[in-house]
Amino acid sequence: MYRYSTNVLLAALLCWPLTLQANNDKDLPNIIYIMFDDMGYGDLSCYGQETLKTPHIDQIAKEGMRFTDHYAGHTVCRPSRLVLLTGKHSGHTPIHGNAPYTLPENAQTVTTLLKEAGYETGGVGKWALGLPNTAGVPSKQGFDYWFGYLNQGRAHNFYPEYLWENEEQFILTGNVEGPMKNVSTSRETYSHDVMHTKALSFIRRNFRRPFFLQAHYTIPHTNNEGGRATGNGQEVPDHGEFADKNWPEPEKGFAAMITRLDGHIGEMMALLKELGIDEQTLVIFTSDNGPHQEGGHKMEFFNSNGELRGYKRDLYDGGIRVPMIARWPGQIEPDTTSDHPSAFWDFLPTACELAGVDVPETTDGISYLPTLLGEPQEKHEYLFWRAGQKFAVRQGKWKAVRVSDKSETELYDLAEDIGEQNNLAEKHPELVARFDAIIAEHR
Repeated sequence: MYRYSTNVLLAALLCWPLTLQANNDKDLPNIIYIMFDDMGYGDLSCYGQETLKTPHIDQIAKEGMRFTDHYAGHTVCRPSRLVLLTGKHSGHTPIHGNAPYTLPENAQTVTTLLKEAGYETGGVGKWALGLPNTAGVPSKQGFDYWFGYLNQGRAHNFYPEYLWENEEQFILTGNVEGPMKNVSTSRETYSHDVMHTKALSFIRRNFRRPFFLQAHYTIPHTNNEGGRATGNGQEVPDHGEFADKNWPEPEKGFAAMITRLDGHIGEMMALLKELGIDEQTLVIFTSDNGPHQEGGHKMEFFNSNGELRGYKRDLYDGGIRVPMIARWPGQIEPDTTSDHPSAFWDFLPTACELAGVDVPETTDGISYLPTLLGEPQEKHEYLFWRAGQKFAVRQGKWKAVRVSDKSETELYDLAEDIGEQNNLAEKHPELVARFDAIIAEHR
């Protein structure tokens, strides 16, 4: 007969709720949010790209849901990421352009909320919201693990001397340690490849408990310094299958970047299956803004904005409408499409609903989880963007654009004119007045 002391029984009872909590945590879905940098609405074959092939990303679309009316938080990098993390559109964020910004201490973000809900939180890629030794670094903003760039300006050099692992420099030249130790040290290391390896390692370390991975890859952004390897500003180790194409060098580099990214997404999806967590993992794939026209790359060469007007830095849809694909086997109906108008600030309430935590009252977002699950979806009254003295508002099928503080408001019917070519402002002054009032509210 076994005998237990009072202390042992008390310890067991005290541990019991913790065990229940741990078991309940297993029911939380993993969340992987993949974001490319400057990839356009028309750069993926599942969104109409005819020259470049993206079979692995296309497979995600076949196994999940493709959004046709999803929008980035902004038309450039830093404010778009700020909108995504805080769940507030650019009419309510401290910056509405690429000005330097540091997240303050105790900021409430998607990451801090998921961490409080029991998630292991990790990120790789471009941060842009806090330099080293400030309150804005990822490790002080809810991330258990971070690997990548902290300084946005340095994130466009794909052969840097070092990256950041949490708050320590990770040297990429000389004696490379860790997962990349077998990389030849006779040349510099391609930063994207290291960050992708770190993303896979994070999944392997944490697959037995709920995790959130923010994989914000830095290509196909151009190297703003002009490039040093191949492809001029489209810096990539090799051109692969495009080496013999009769194309300009920047376009070979851009194509090689897209193909490299697609292959790495395939590796990540294969890892989820290998670890047996495929059906417990929601994967969301998107881009931070529209396509660029930099580093020698011409947006028109691959029709990177598809049918849309404009590109990066524009508030026409080519600058802000981005691909978004969501995949969650057993939960999201395969090979489906949604035209629900949604935006980056919707991710925070979506993540909160997935984690079973209260949505902050300050968010501008509406969870799109009902759309993912095929249930009735609450709609936005309107979507709003501010970029300096440029403004845009979408309400239903209508889109208003003001290209400067002194210009007249333009009006487009996106249902009939997705390319925003036919300005209907003179025919609908009552709609223009409504949109002008919304813009004035968020000035």
